[in-house]
Amino acid sequence: MSNERTAKRRFIAACTFLFALSATATVLGSLSMPSRGMPMPGGWTMSMAWMRMPGQGTFGFVAMFLGMWTVMMTAMMLPSLAPMLWRQRVAAIHAGASHTGRSTLLAGAGYLFVWSLCGLPVFALGVLLASIAMRSPALARAAPLAAVAVVLLVGALQFSQWKARHLACCRPESVCACMPDEPASAWWHGVRLGLRCCQCCAGLTAALLVAGIMDLPAMALVTLAISAERLASDGQRVARAVGVGLLGAGMLLLAHAVMA
Repeated sequence: MSNERTAKRRFIAACTFLFALSATATVLGSLSMPSRGMPMPGGWTMSMAWMRMPGQGTFGFVAMFLGMWTVMMTAMMLPSLAPMLWRQRVAAIHAGASHTGRSTLLAGAGYLFVWSLCGLPVFALGVLLASIAMRSPALARAAPLAAVAVVLLVGALQFSQWKARHLACCRPESVCACMPDEPASAWWHGVRLGLRCCQCCAGLTAALLVAGIMDLPAMALVTLAISAERLASDGQRVARAVGVGLLGAGMLLLAHAVMA
């Protein structure tokens, strides 16, 4: 029991440090953007995250985005990931596993690796849409309505059986009860957790992207929503409440777009 308490203190300290580091880096990255964005036809602002800086090569552009994306996702997902990893680590300790710390680290790394890879299609799609919007003022004017459609769709998705099924797979009590002790197994366990999480969070991530990828209030709200629906006693009720909020936000955005 003493070893478990010691392990818990170290685990909490490590997670707190990683969250503080990634959250601070995310905030600084957001504040270091050259400007709040580029004004576009239709009354909206394009994030500078989709634009290459002067003199920046393709590799540097991609690497900068993926680094920013990985740090941001670490800060956003860690509050809901940490309790799941700890639950599995405790089960492994009770089962007599000898390398629970290493296994937890590898599982967390596998999980974040999946989220890092998800940044590649996000980057490609974001840059493509930004390029289209800059070349076509008519399509740029339609962007606010497209954003409204995404937010409303995500809100409706929160009530679907698809969301309920994927959310059930991502709650701490639904995953493997014991952390694998072998390094390769622990890594792939984290990868599987990441794949499940990406599917469950696809809608909320899409809502964040249309709200503004480096918008700090939007990031905070999405982080809160993801953590609450994973960790609350009735996650599905929380998911539906988030859906109500998204539908309301979508209607407000629609009214603003129509009046603009």
